[in-house]
Amino acid sequence: MAQPKENTFKPRDPDWKARCLAAFEKQPIAKTVGISIAALEPGFCEMRLPFREELTQQHGFFQAGIVAMLADNAGGWAAYTLMPPKSEVLAVEFKINLMSPAKGEEMIARARVVKSGRTLTITSIEVLMLDGGREVDVALMQQTCIAIVDSNQ
Repeated sequence: MAQPKENTFKPRDPDWKARCLAAFEKQPIAKTVGISIAALEPGFCEMRLPFREELTQQHGFFQAGIVAMLADNAGGWAAYTLMPPKSEVLAVEFKINLMSPAKGEEMIARARVVKSGRTLTITSIEVLMLDGGREVDVALMQQTCIAIVDSNQ
């Protein structure tokens, strides 16, 4: 999946990047499993997770919940780039199709915003494994996120 063209989306928050990166730094689960942000642009996020045996299932592949977690995170941050100041992001729904075992050196999730509304944002996420220098399709996710805006701020 290619990144969106330049200026495809205009963030509602001029400080969107700082807000997103600060929020990501506060997420304990991402640090625990080793997720990192590789790219962050308005309406787009790429996250990566190096292979670790303790994140696998009995066949030695990344466990499906870990695949879904990486996809969910990438989609959430792609959505969050377009949300208003003083907002938070939460996933409210997603559907994932697991297409092949997640085996290789590093898992990559590339998320793009399909539609950004006032409160709901729809994202599409492609999950791949870097395996022997090749990107192999692993999963596709469609996700809906909601902007939680604190009216007291």
